[in-house]
Formats: sequence, structure tokens, C-alpha cells
Amino acid sequence: MDLTREEEAILNGEKGEGPRKAMELVTALGKIYGAENLIDITSAHLSGASYKTIGDGGLKYLEDMVAGGARVSVPSTLNPVGMDRTRWKEMHITEQFAEKQLRIIELYGSMGIKTTCSCTPYTGANVPKLGDHVAWAESSALSFVNSFIGARTNREGGPGALAAAILGKTANYGLHLDEKRRPTVVIDAETDGSLFSYSLLGQAVGMAIGSGVPYFTGIRPGVEEAKTLSAAMAASGSVALYHVEGVTPEAGKFDVSELERIHIGKKELDEAYAKLNTVEDVQLIALGCPHLTEKEMHQIAAFLKGKKKVRDDIEIWFCTSAAVREKCAEDVKVMEQFGLVLADTCMVVAPIEGTFQRTATNSAKAGNYLPTLCSQKVMCRDLAALLEVVM
Repeated sequence: MDLTREEEAILNGEKGEGPRKAMELVTALGKIYGAENLIDITSAHLSGASYKTIGDGGLKYLEDMVAGGARVSVPSTLNPVGMDRTRWKEMHITEQFAEKQLRIIELYGSMGIKTTCSCTPYTGANVPKLGDHVAWAESSALSFVNSFIGARTNREGGPGALAAAILGKTANYGLHLDEKRRPTVVIDAETDGSLFSYSLLGQAVGMAIGSGVPYFTGIRPGVEEAKTLSAAMAASGSVALYHVEGVTPEAGKFDVSELERIHIGKKELDEAYAKLNTVEDVQLIALGCPHLTEKEMHQIAAFLKGKKKVRDDIEIWFCTSAAVREKCAEDVKVMEQFGLVLADTCMVVAPIEGTFQRTATNSAKAGNYLPTLCSQKVMCRDLAALLEVVM
């Protein structure tokens, strides 16, 4: 790789041990993927924030980075952690877990990272612009900013995104390059337009293509639909970028007439539904993967208003960002009559397996991760169908 004199100085340790480790990692990744040089980034979003997922080894790594003088040089945000910072006892979290989780948040904060702890930073805390080069982890968020906003990022891991945030640079390969952003397959999609149908669509496409850059016809996603579609495709496959005809910024650049076309309709959506559902009776209903937006909070509160929860044997978690929870105070009052409105966390990165074995969700992303990361049997249904279970 071609490094500038300043970049070589960092690699040689002239700017401190933390920056040296960051440069060592970024250049190693660049060499693996054939990057010719590094490029400047405008922001970063970091995963690897839950104590459940990084453990004591990750905690020690963060302590070493802080001790080595590491600080981020671009605006950077943090993914959900393993608990709500103020309501962890209500989530059945142990004091030992809580202590270490709070220490992880503290360490990230000491490096200058904004500890908003949300998987949807693009709704307010960290909003890239079209054409920006960024370094984002969190599969659903990076897919959203690649696709719906038109920023450019690879599917970064937690340590790689942190290293890029410290340097303000990342390796110039993959989805940072024009040629890697071209569509590879056309998806002719049929949905009923509901949010849940977009989740099933993402599940079906991920199952059908695995990876690649799909180009969609027949859909018109808004923010919530694109968020849901991004999350499902990233979890059921490894899609990090897609285009939607007439909607996403780069879709109009491409001639897709010669590409393979795949039809996704009722049959494929039914197959996706069947794959996600493995249980009929649940102990927990967990919503907000990715985190609920203001619009979703309003819709849920409107649906629940005037109704009564009659099944006390089923807990309900509504997961969102702290900023959205604060903005939606009236909605929260309604929702709290049914369950917990949690910030900073979600059902996937919280240690729910210590309390629950059967969880319901309206998210295909959660439907994929709950069995593998949380040892859960899963019910995956439309929001209204899930909430009616407890009424």
C-alpha cells in the first residue's frame, strides 16, 4: 500500500501506541483486500459495545487502547449495549454484568465516541451525506447509509471501525470504489407494502442471493421500510448495498437490462416466514430491531391506546434510542402500560438467554440472530399480530 509520510509516522509509533495499533490494523485489512491506499472518512459507527458479545477480552482491549492514548478523530457513534443504563434490573441483568457494561461505555466515551448506543444513528446522531466515505460497523446501519443515503462504507468489524475512527481513515477497497457498487442482480418484488412485508422481503432476498448488490423494482421504501429491509438482508445474507429503482440515490446510474432477474412474491415471502417461525408460545415479545423510530413509536402507541394487557406471563420490550424515547414521552406513557420502553439496548445483544427461551419479534434480523446468539426459539409476526397475543 502507498502510505503518506504522516501515515508512515503513525505506523512507526510516532503518534502513540493507540494510533499505531489502529494504523497496523487498518493497513493489514487494506493489504488483505488489495487496497492501494487509505482514504479520509467523515464519520464512524462502532459495534462491539455489549459486554455479552465482547466479554473480558474486549474490555481489556479497550482499556489498552485508552491507555495507549487512542482518541477518535472523526464524529463517531456507538452501537447498542447489553442493557438499558438505568433500567437494567428490570431486564433481569446481574450486577456484575452491569458493572462491566458501564465500564465499556465509559472507555468508549473516554476516546471521544458519542455513547448514544443505537443501531439507527442515521436518524439523528450521525447522518452521512451522499458520497461521504465512512467506516461503519452494524450490518443494518451500514447497509442503510450505503443504500438509502448513498454514503460509502464496507461491512466493518468492531475493531476495524474503531481503528478507522481513531485515524480518520480507512482502506480504499470494496464499496468505496465505483465499480464495486454496481448492481449484480435485479429483484422484481411484490409486497403488500406493510413494514413486516419488507422484513420478509429482506429475509427472502438474503436467502436467495446470499451476497451481491441487488437492484429492486416494484417497491417504494421510506426510512422505516429501508431500515427494515437493510436489516433483514444483512442478517439472512450478507448484503451491504442495494439499489431501489426511482428511490435510492445511485439507482439511476445503472443499466440493469442484462442482469439476472429474480422474482420475489407471495411464495417466497411465505417460505421466509416459515423459516423464521419455530414456536407458537412465547415468554417475551421484543420489538425494535433495528431501534424503533419516532414514527414507529407513534404507530405502536396509537395501536395500544385504549387497550388492556391481559397476559402478565409475557413480558414486552420496546427498544429504541434514548433520544427517541425522550422525544416520544406521551407515546411512552401508553406503551409502559404494556411493557418496558428500553433505550441503548436490544434483545439480540442483551443476555436474555438467562431468563427467556422463547421470544417473539416482528424483525427478520432478530429472527435470524435470536436462535444463534441468544439460544431462543422464535415467533416472527406482524406487529399487530404479536401485540394481540397479550390482549
